[in-house]
Amino acid sequence: MVCRPSHSFRYNLSRNENVMHVAVLGLGEAGALYASACTMQGWDVTGYDPGDVPTPDHVVRAISIADAVLEADVVLGLTGARAAVAVATEAATAMRPGSCFADMNSGSSALKDDVRAALEGHDVLLADVAVIGSVPTFGARTPLIVSSSGSPVAASLFAALGADVDDIGGAPGDAATRKLVRSSWMKGVAALIVETLEAGRAAGLEDWTREQVAEQLADGAVAMDRLYDSTYKHAARRAHEMRDATRQIADAGLVPVMARATAALHQQLAENHTIVDADVLRAWQDLPVANIGDARGRLGITRDLHAPWRGASMVGRARTVTVAGGDNVGIQRIIEQARPHDVIVVDGQADTSRALVGELIAGRLIAKGVAGMVIDGAIRDAEDLQDMGFPIWHRARNAAGPYKNGPFHHGEPVSVGGVVCLEGDLVVADGDGVTFVRPHEAPALLPAARAVQEDEARRREGIAAAVDAYRRTKEEVS
Repeated sequence: MVCRPSHSFRYNLSRNENVMHVAVLGLGEAGALYASACTMQGWDVTGYDPGDVPTPDHVVRAISIADAVLEADVVLGLTGARAAVAVATEAATAMRPGSCFADMNSGSSALKDDVRAALEGHDVLLADVAVIGSVPTFGARTPLIVSSSGSPVAASLFAALGADVDDIGGAPGDAATRKLVRSSWMKGVAALIVETLEAGRAAGLEDWTREQVAEQLADGAVAMDRLYDSTYKHAARRAHEMRDATRQIADAGLVPVMARATAALHQQLAENHTIVDADVLRAWQDLPVANIGDARGRLGITRDLHAPWRGASMVGRARTVTVAGGDNVGIQRIIEQARPHDVIVVDGQADTSRALVGELIAGRLIAKGVAGMVIDGAIRDAEDLQDMGFPIWHRARNAAGPYKNGPFHHGEPVSVGGVVCLEGDLVVADGDGVTFVRPHEAPALLPAARAVQEDEARRREGIAAAVDAYRRTKEEVS
């Protein structure tokens, strides 16, 4: 039985004598993984998140923080460092005496002490939980360091989920301090990989550069790609974490040269290169291009580009290519770099004298998992492309084949159908045209576009009802 002199719990994690109740505050990627792992233990799990995120199976979605934590034995705080103190303050007023608040947000030791102060006077234990691995990769088994008064309780819970837990006891912030020291190394390596691969790509040496970096890593290309992709995906959160690490190093009397540079690179990525991941692609899957255009002031939709066939639609992540008119060597060169869910966006100078793509290139791209193409130029083999199910929005069709002399550019901004597209943009296409959404613009634009879609659905229903009423009246008169 996990206990302290003045706090007793109703469960035994190792023997599962009674069902434990866990509350998860923040149902983003990490929160959803931990919530699901807890339900698989047979525990009761409530969750709360003010955002429009899915509720994991078997998790009861609460309408407020207080409602979520009311009966909880342990509360997992995964809301982000900026909201940590406010969330702890609200949770403390509703948590039952003797329960444990496990703050799992990345932050400084000072932040953890502020969380402790928020819980003070409510007879609630605090566990400072430092996550020291990739939760998307390892799930609830991700290694942890825990400290503060509630560390034995948190250590038992996470050990039951299969995690390697280092319970160091001590004070709030002790675990966080260790995480930030480690972050200077881990985030610094990841930032260096990103910058090196980008430099290799700019020099036209991407494949060679990838080989050189992968050779130096224990898991080779797998580790390199994981660090590269996760750095882009979590750049904003990691920039905040590295600023805390920078302050911690400076407070120790050292000059945080590398930590400061790592924080700056993450901040730059967060502002300019937010990655469009699978969750984003799913969220935009069923939105009409027209509704997206209406939500952004009726701007940003391509002109004079045709859908490949009736009913075609596409959502993906932009890989940009600029080619000379009628020349496709730049498209040929990007095929090996393409990844699943990419959309190859080609500025073909609006030249329609020669086709840039046909069935052979399409087949190679399908094998790479590419979602489709947008070409400000011509295509050929249109019927074969339809049979293959590979969509290409294009300006014209022409049986004449392309030149293969160059020049070309990869990864630079392109102009397609009168609209600018940047590498990494969200691409949405249907029968009305194509639009490109900046990743940092997507979170605010998504609900606005959905609101337009829902408003049109209501108006459509009203029109249909009016038409039916008119027809009935006409039949009665006749």
